[in-house]
Amino acid sequence: MSLSLILACLWAVAANLLAMIPSRDNHWRRAYLLIAAGVPILGFVTYQNGPWWGLAVLAAGMSILRWPVIYLGRWLVQKR
Repeated sequence: MSLSLILACLWAVAANLLAMIPSRDNHWRRAYLLIAAGVPILGFVTYQNGPWWGLAVLAAGMSILRWPVIYLGRWLVQKR
């Protein structure tokens, strides 16, 4: 297993642990932190393991951070 996939797994574990802690802002600050940390990890996974693994990690990250993705989709549809 490569270093990039280990980092992606650690990111997923950290995201789940952060989701268990109560928050006053519905976890948005933590989501921004996870996005900022996840984008370089996603690039590293894609660089080391290829685009298929990159897409798999992207899908996993989008399932964990689904609300930012939903709001981005709504914003993009509204801008049309």
